[in-house]
Amino acid sequence: MKDQNCGYCMRGELLDAFGIYICELGVSTLILFREQSHPGRCIVAYKDHVGELTDLSGEERDTFFADVARASRAIHAAFHPDKINYGSYGDTSGHMHFHLVPKYKDQAEWASTFAMNPEKVFLTQPEYDAIIAKIKANL
Repeated sequence: MKDQNCGYCMRGELLDAFGIYICELGVSTLILFREQSHPGRCIVAYKDHVGELTDLSGEERDTFFADVARASRAIHAAFHPDKINYGSYGDTSGHMHFHLVPKYKDQAEWASTFAMNPEKVFLTQPEYDAIIAKIKANL
């Protein structure tokens, strides 16, 4: 099922507004979050437009969490964060997804909740490409 107004479903300009497609995983899509206050921040979005974990079968849920873990391992290997925070909200999009937010002890947000979209750090396309290459190399 696809929602015509959802960036995770339709990609293109809707996704480009906040993210960059990296690759497909088992039952999800890995996306680089454009705002990079937390180097390596990504989103793992479920392949279909479902809103809740309870909408998935046990097998789909387990595969989705395996995708989240795989992406997390790649981020750890590529960027060596002190911790990754996981956020799943979806109040506005209605599409189940997890934000994987690398946290670093020397950042202002250490020991607090990450800002959803701080609008502070945007990169050049070659810088985004380098981040994506580091993540892909560690998947």
